[in-house]
Parts: sequence; structure tokens; C-alpha cells
Amino acid sequence: MVQVDKKTIAVEHVTITSRKTFEDTKAALESSLARLDDGIIALLRFGQAERALQALEAGPDLMIFGTRDHGGLLQVQKLKRKAIQYDIGNPLTASKMTRHQLSAGLYAPVRVYLRESPEGEVAFEFDRPTTTFGQFSDPDVAIVARELDDLLTKTLSQAAS
Repeated sequence: MVQVDKKTIAVEHVTITSRKTFEDTKAALESSLARLDDGIIALLRFGQAERALQALEAGPDLMIFGTRDHGGLLQVQKLKRKAIQYDIGNPLTASKMTRHQLSAGLYAPVRVYLRESPEGEVAFEFDRPTTTFGQFSDPDVAIVARELDDLLTKTLSQAAS
């Protein structure tokens, strides 16, 4: 028989409202963050961990791992919405947490949502890392999660203002 464990966690959801249009907010975020360099993934694939580490240490604190156009998906429901889901983080930051708690990889990178409501409000939304990673009750993970909280809030607030 398979064992299934369940646990309820409290998650703090953050919304940062933008003063800009959806397009300008999106452009501000995407111009402020680099995309994850596929070369780093290639280095790891070919066993060049030291070179990958050097590249990550020299790189930005946050980067975009990928995006999904959720607004485009809503076309199947005959709706026109502006919404993009981003995976934002840093492989080095993730490894600093997952080396202590492998399950922390479930939340790294962090999912950030940029959306425009039907009323025209543009906002970023994300679940605060200290609350999602906090379920592991690990002080080493908590330190990194707090840094991630600050970096995300600062980066998204700048893109929104």
C-alpha cells in the first residue's frame, strides 16, 4: 500500500499593484531580469559543475526561468485577458535550500503572476517564499527564503512603479 501524508500550511499571498499598463509593467520586469542562461544547464549536463557555479556566482540574483501566457490560454474559453506566469529565481539560491531540504525544490523557482483584471487593474501576485518554504522548519532554508522575499518584493515593486 502506498503511504500518503498530508500537511496544511499557511501561505501569505502578496499582490503588488502597478501604476503602469500591463505592457509597460511586463516590459519593465523583463528588462530588469535576465533569462536563465541555457549554457549553465549545458555545463551541468556535461559534468562541469565548477564552471556552472562560477557562472551563477557572477550572474544576477534573480532571473526568469520561463514564462507561460495564461491569458492566451483563456482564448479557449472565448475570453481575452492579459496574464503571464513567470518562474523567477536563481539556480544557486535554489541549491542553497534544496541541499538542506530536497523537497524545497517544489517551490523553486518561485511562480509570479502578472495579470490585468477585467476592470484594468495590473498587478503582480506571488506566494511569499518565507511562508511556502517555512513548512520545512529549517533555519538554513528560512535564511535563503527571507532573502528571496526581499529580492522579489524589491524587483516587482520597481517594475510596477
